[in-house]
Amino acid sequence: MQEKEALMHCNPTRRTFLKGTAATAALAAVVIYGPGRGVVIIARANPPLGYALPGGFIDEGEQAEAAATGAVKIQGASLCNGCSSKCGLIATALDGRLWTVEGMKEHPYSKGTLCGRGHGAAQWAYSDGRLTQPMKRAADGSFAPISWDDALSEIGAKVQEIIAEAGPEALAIIQDPRPSGKYYSKRFMNALGSPNVYTHAAACNLSKESGIQEATGAQNFSVDFPNTKMVVFIGRSYGDGIRPSSVKSLAGAAEGGARVVIVDPRLNNTGVFATDWVPIRPGADIAFLLGIANVLVTRDLYDHAFVEQSAVGFPEFAAQVTEYTPEWAEGICDVPADTIVEIAESLAAAAPACAIEPSWRAAFGCAYQNSFETARAVCAVNALLGCWGQKGGALITSSPKVGDVDPVKFPEVPKPAAKRLGDAEYPLALSGTGTNLAVLNGCADGVIQGVFFYNSNAVQGYAQPAKWREALSQAKLVVTIDVQMSETALASDYVLPECTVLERLELPEFIGGKKHYVALRTPIIERIHPETRPCDEIFTALAEACGVGQYFPFTVEELADAQLASVGTSLDAVREAGIVELADPGFAFGTPTFKTPTEKFQFASAKVAEAGLNPVIGYVPRLVEPAEGEFFLIGGKQGIHSHTMTLNLEALNAISREYQLERLWMAASDAADLGIADGDTVELSSSECSGQVAVKVTERLKPGVLFLPTHYGGTSPYLTRAQGFGLNMMDFVPLHLEPGVGSTMSQEVAVKVRKVEG
Repeated sequence: MQEKEALMHCNPTRRTFLKGTAATAALAAVVIYGPGRGVVIIARANPPLGYALPGGFIDEGEQAEAAATGAVKIQGASLCNGCSSKCGLIATALDGRLWTVEGMKEHPYSKGTLCGRGHGAAQWAYSDGRLTQPMKRAADGSFAPISWDDALSEIGAKVQEIIAEAGPEALAIIQDPRPSGKYYSKRFMNALGSPNVYTHAAACNLSKESGIQEATGAQNFSVDFPNTKMVVFIGRSYGDGIRPSSVKSLAGAAEGGARVVIVDPRLNNTGVFATDWVPIRPGADIAFLLGIANVLVTRDLYDHAFVEQSAVGFPEFAAQVTEYTPEWAEGICDVPADTIVEIAESLAAAAPACAIEPSWRAAFGCAYQNSFETARAVCAVNALLGCWGQKGGALITSSPKVGDVDPVKFPEVPKPAAKRLGDAEYPLALSGTGTNLAVLNGCADGVIQGVFFYNSNAVQGYAQPAKWREALSQAKLVVTIDVQMSETALASDYVLPECTVLERLELPEFIGGKKHYVALRTPIIERIHPETRPCDEIFTALAEACGVGQYFPFTVEELADAQLASVGTSLDAVREAGIVELADPGFAFGTPTFKTPTEKFQFASAKVAEAGLNPVIGYVPRLVEPAEGEFFLIGGKQGIHSHTMTLNLEALNAISREYQLERLWMAASDAADLGIADGDTVELSSSECSGQVAVKVTERLKPGVLFLPTHYGGTSPYLTRAQGFGLNMMDFVPLHLEPGVGSTMSQEVAVKVRKVEG
């Protein structure tokens, strides 16, 4: 199969769901990585359309027939649930059956477009893999239906038992933040008296956002693409982790002549917009960044005014960075010193209309021992360039917040007396997320005895599935709330079925940036399976069963209306419009006031010192280095899937199977050395696991590195399309926790590979 075929196909017999989403297209040029070449120049061209997914929910013949017979058509606004972006969508139902979905033009994330995941996720409503009723696990591991009343009664009794024996701090919840879920899960757990509320971040972006916060006081930032002259991506791929607005912004910058540099062991799908590909050793991005910082400081190319007026710790940083020469960096990251110098000088020439992009999960969000420090180094280079708050530079914007609501109708929950498990050991973890690996260790040690999961497949996707399953088997109670029977559900005692995203109303989603908005997830179709419930009803019923129902004397409609009233709008107004622009936050270009303890950019942090780490931004190596005959293993997203949760969807699974997207990528030179041809079956093995998969031989990967997409290797027999298809990268990675933040270090692994004969 050719390179293009593995990335993009448009079948004229199929309905095109992703029209215009260019970043999922094949690269417009064939590029070759040769020995000694530190950068590849990419020739841009107009890309073709993106993926075409199998037919809609009502085919063209049915649509014509429905139109002729005068069927009732209903259209409404909602929010996608294909990933955490929650893009705005417009859905149409015909006689109560979903007909079409499209991107909402007014929403700042979708801007009229939905990606392949968004279209595929709409299939959950009609999926044969849905949970349709509560389930209880028997002693032999099998599951049988149970009534809601019995499930709630039994869960409530076990929660009360755990609290009586070990206290409320023996309970925990892990949730993947969604509008209603992040509110109700925390309120429920705090009402029980437990502080142990965690998100998926420790397996996603915790290190990155913690590092950015220590440097800038904000958890993230954006690039001003309309005005930028140059942007450097450290592993991040808008073309694989698609938010339509990000793709459009990058496309606009590229068309306007901006230089776009991809620093990545793999030439990812953002390459269609790039001018340069810089292949780099995995986990060595920090050396590359510090090499750039060295050039900017030692050659006096940095912004003196910013450093002197808006930063602290620069003298200590400057003294330390003199050690990080481009030649030193080359020896670690395998990028030629000349390339590092050229990129540094080009950034300085473009400053302040340039930036290092903040990245996300697969690049370094939670990947390595140095992920936290890599994030700080990204911020340091941007500080030296003086690009914070400048046109074309790195922007820190604000987000709207809910105001006060009626304390009688919505009673305040007492703050738990205990401290959250893991906070003392990992003091640099964001307060809003914590390190969910504390739950795994807590279950194994008996400190945590009851665990709830909402919209989270921690067992399959967070770290070492075998260790998660073993740890959860030690707990007295495990409850999962989900729309499908995930691997985490299989490790649970009770599984409670949520209705799908197009069947439920949720709390408002507040959106920040240069402008502020509020959007709403609203039901488009009637609830298909009557025994499924939205999460607000599930948590309210759990609270009642556990004896804390007094904290939930309201409906989701009442709470949503109160929250919206606090920001000057109403439930009816947002339900009608789908999204409402809020009061102007007053964004203006210019150096921001950093919300750090010093109110300045921090080249050095007292809190980092208190955590036992180097307070000055500096070099930290990756943990695992391959031995002779071993390879680095990296993972990342594909544009049609979101982690492990979408693989069982019919249309998206069909794409993966037809184009063999589960394959392991191997550099052509490595394949030639091992006698491996494209399509061969290979055995991949690490200290933790071995498994077999077909191989994709490519020129788009740095030699010595293997790439495995992170959506595959499902084990749940209830998800028949996903089960046994491909390999799960988390099976291969030893369980490590990054110092200070407690992230999974999900790419700290070395592997061997061999051809499977016959």
